[in-house]
Amino acid sequence: MTELLSRVNPGVRGLQPYQPGKPIDELEREYGVKDALKLASNENPLGPSPLALEAARHALGEVWLYPDGNGFRLKRKIAARHGVPMEWITLGSGSSEPLDFVVRLFVSPQSEVLFSAHSFALYPILTQMAGARGIAVPARSWGCDLEAMLAAVTERTAVIFIANPNNPTGTWLEGASLEAFLRQLPERVMVVIDEAYFEYANHPATGAEGYPDTSGWVARYPNLVVTRTFSKCYGLAGLRVGYAISRPEVAELMNRVRPPFNVSSVALAAAEAALEDEEHRRRSVESNAAGLEQLAAGFRRLGLEHIPSAGNFICVEVGRDAAPVYEALLREGVIVRPVANYGMPRHLRITVGKPEHNDIIISSLEKVLQR
Repeated sequence: MTELLSRVNPGVRGLQPYQPGKPIDELEREYGVKDALKLASNENPLGPSPLALEAARHALGEVWLYPDGNGFRLKRKIAARHGVPMEWITLGSGSSEPLDFVVRLFVSPQSEVLFSAHSFALYPILTQMAGARGIAVPARSWGCDLEAMLAAVTERTAVIFIANPNNPTGTWLEGASLEAFLRQLPERVMVVIDEAYFEYANHPATGAEGYPDTSGWVARYPNLVVTRTFSKCYGLAGLRVGYAISRPEVAELMNRVRPPFNVSSVALAAAEAALEDEEHRRRSVESNAAGLEQLAAGFRRLGLEHIPSAGNFICVEVGRDAAPVYEALLREGVIVRPVANYGMPRHLRITVGKPEHNDIIISSLEKVLQR
């Protein structure tokens, strides 16, 4: 067995797996608490659209059949929404799978992959799996420093990941500076703009002035891939469906490495219906904007600094090592996200909940910090 394991890809041998937020049932089982509240994984507290639920139920009647491997109906709706041809759309299991496709296509062990410090943990994981060198470019004010990113580009740079808004910090880049950055890059460098939280940031109530919709830029930049997901604002995290927008030559390559039937028939049906429910989307982003302000006000009352966010979460600095605070909150039945692995050992990331959820986390945090 030792000899067998020694043959495992070196990049995988040294890999630390992605750690999701602690599930509610695990917390209740381990700590003996009841009615736990999970604000750790940036899920939509309003849940999915009723239209999406109805479509999912209907699709269950045909789960004995394989799904449409090309996702024709969903791709047609996505393409119409973005004003691009269907051939520019690649479907994935969440938006994380298209990120993996890009790495498989363009990254080799001789490559370098750039991403900002304090950005999504999947970027370095995918890079290491490919045996490439990942470079975490120092951040500016907790967000992506485009000047530093440009200066870090070398002949070996293959892919640049930019999350906008950024997870876990919630910071965002405005359109003019981001497009200026793209114009200065060599066309041989693939840029992935990860817009998992687009719907939240794009709403005026969030206050992300100058936040761009980069899906319209793909026509101008052949080295640009934009990813979106139905896991956040659309409330379909459990069904795992997302997509990438790219030029057709890139999309065709991504479809070569895309597993067959990678998006289930239930997920396809629910996502298609979710796109039709503008009222649910509006309620979700407006509730989130109000929740961001509710949490920020609570932090100010407690004398805690936070990072302004354009996502559906907010990072708060707790004034000490956050790990014991996180543990104490678990014992209060509240799950948040420690972010020490993002280089932020004094911060906690808190998902915006319903008003009553936000009140609970503020009161629980106050109780824990007073001990």
